[in-house]
Amino acid sequence: MLIRTCAQSDLGRSRSVNEDFFFLDEEDGSFCLVADGMGGHGNGEVASRVAAEAMARHLRESTPAVEAPPDGDSSSRNADRLRAAVRAANREVLAEVEKDATLAGMGATLVALLIEDDTALVAHVGDSRAYRLREGELEQLTEDHTWVREQITAGFLSEADARLHPFRSVVTRAVGGAEEVVVDIESIDLRSGDLLLLCSDGLNAVLSDQEIADHLQQEEPLETISRRLIESANEGGGPDNITVVLLEVGDSPAQPPKA
Repeated sequence: MLIRTCAQSDLGRSRSVNEDFFFLDEEDGSFCLVADGMGGHGNGEVASRVAAEAMARHLRESTPAVEAPPDGDSSSRNADRLRAAVRAANREVLAEVEKDATLAGMGATLVALLIEDDTALVAHVGDSRAYRLREGELEQLTEDHTWVREQITAGFLSEADARLHPFRSVVTRAVGGAEEVVVDIESIDLRSGDLLLLCSDGLNAVLSDQEIADHLQQEEPLETISRRLIESANEGGGPDNITVVLLEVGDSPAQPPKA
């Protein structure tokens, strides 16, 4: 499959520091992530950068044979690699806090995508999100690890009430939040025409899923779509940093016949 990619990040209208960080493998689009830092006083900026760089480095240096038994299938080996990479990121964020006590309390949410052939694995901690647009239908691929999501699941809050709740930004999982991090990993199939979105909550906390879908369905270059998503979030107040990573799945070009 041919993967076209684009990534943009914006300060928003209310923050003085961009605590989001993204990583995008521009060579083939096979790996990308968005990390959203927490901790205040610029510490979130440190947490998101450390987490993202550690995860990317761990994946680059690891191989499926190292991370999983050789008799496991490719998908399960890559899931193990992703899980190990998030754990490595967690350790490195905690290590930074041990070296500098002024960083205490920092952490980051994280959503990452690893593609192999026609399968994508989504690793997720916190409330950064992954979406897939397929044939005009938008599907949220991740479930927020937040207090309000727990209340919605338990039947104590409606979706509408949750969007306005004062605790809507309280996450229940984060990289750097505990000695052991719990990672959700989902496997999804890919088809030509799919459009994948990774974003920090600075986007989806302002725009509804329908508004996001409306932007993603526009027949425009990925750079234009991502810019307009960010502009719309800023027009809605821009209360947080906004990061958007887009991946468009297409058919690989036909190989020329051998001589």
